[in-house]
Amino acid sequence: MHIRARSRRCVDEKSQIQALDRTQPLLPMRPGQIERRTHDYTRHGTTSLFAALDIATGAVIGRCYPKHRSSEFRKFLDQIEANVPSNLDVHLVMDNYATHKTKPIRDWLAKRRAGMSTSPPQEHPGLTRSSASSPW
Repeated sequence: MHIRARSRRCVDEKSQIQALDRTQPLLPMRPGQIERRTHDYTRHGTTSLFAALDIATGAVIGRCYPKHRSSEFRKFLDQIEANVPSNLDVHLVMDNYATHKTKPIRDWLAKRRAGMSTSPPQEHPGLTRSSASSPW
């Protein structure tokens, strides 16, 4: 029996990251003085970060999107798949966020079911029952 090598990725997202810009340039450090900045800023909306950590190597794939929907998450899954050699099976560890449970994501995972897993270990000491993903 041949067992294929695996690439395990922990996937998570951070939504509503504020894109801010200072209204005035920073005043640089000088001898005896710290860097200074004004208190006011211009808000440029928000962005969502999707990231995947390769457990074995520590490499991170990350991408920011203007919105936090399943269509953006689906694009991010394609990016993960493109960054993994074809001779490796990909196993994903994700939480049970609603974006991960939509039909487009379930369909994407179903097409790759032989090489992909979305459930973290249920008996891991760092996981509580409420944070563990339910199997699809």
